[in-house]
Amino acid sequence: MGKFINPFTDYGFKKIFGQDFNKDFLIDFLNVLLEGERHIVDINYVDKELLPSVKSERGIIYDVFCTTDTGEHIIVEMQNRIQAHFEDRALFYLSGDIHRQGTRGDWDYSLVPVYGIYFMNWEFPEGNKGKLRTDVGLTDLSTGKLFTDRMRMIFIQIPLMTKEEEECETDFERWIYVLKNMETLTRMPFAAQKAIFDRLGSIAEIEAMDEPERSMYDESLRIYRDSLAVARGEWERGRQEGRQQGRQEGRQEGRVESALEIAKNMKLLGLDIPTICKATRLTQEQIEKL
Repeated sequence: MGKFINPFTDYGFKKIFGQDFNKDFLIDFLNVLLEGERHIVDINYVDKELLPSVKSERGIIYDVFCTTDTGEHIIVEMQNRIQAHFEDRALFYLSGDIHRQGTRGDWDYSLVPVYGIYFMNWEFPEGNKGKLRTDVGLTDLSTGKLFTDRMRMIFIQIPLMTKEEEECETDFERWIYVLKNMETLTRMPFAAQKAIFDRLGSIAEIEAMDEPERSMYDESLRIYRDSLAVARGEWERGRQEGRQQGRQEGRQEGRVESALEIAKNMKLLGLDIPTICKATRLTQEQIEKL
């Protein structure tokens, strides 16, 4: 067992990325993520009630909503379980924030950029999305050039981080490595290379919690583990149902093949098609094709 909190719990995620007095963690991560594109000096947390409600998914989705010192709106979200149409959901969230920027009266439609950053503790099922980081923007399809920077989505598939500690080459990789492995770490890596990781180790240590904090963390950890157990159960049921359906389809295919073979022999014996249909329960069209 490691000595640090699990960042995939609601408590762990909010402690690292969702508290004003620890906002240097989120600022550093955002600057690492957007290196060469934007540099954020400060952020202000916004009431997350402005985001769509996800009460039915308690223990599954955790989010933080903030604005930067240069005006960008940023939604940072942790998603622990596979969700159908997740890309559509992410787009819906960002579109809602863009819509809220509208003002009544004389307005020139000037918008501030909206970013959605999605930590995914699972992988997209589709074939061509097997990347640790996927950046999505509004581009000119013919040139590939950015058309407008007003909407961006960044999906980070945590399970696709396969590098070991010594293989991490960038601060982005170091952040993802730490988040993926934090619950099992016995020391905080990269602390000697970057002060932010040394401070992360200090605030994320389980033994440093007081009793109320530990109670909140334990409850958050229980919800997280329960949600994963439910997800595993759903996956196993789906797998078993798939196997059963496959066996049933296999038996059905076997019966049809057997009936076709019998019908073929009956046809060779000169029996008429209506008789063969009654004997084999095949259709006239199936028999005529033999």
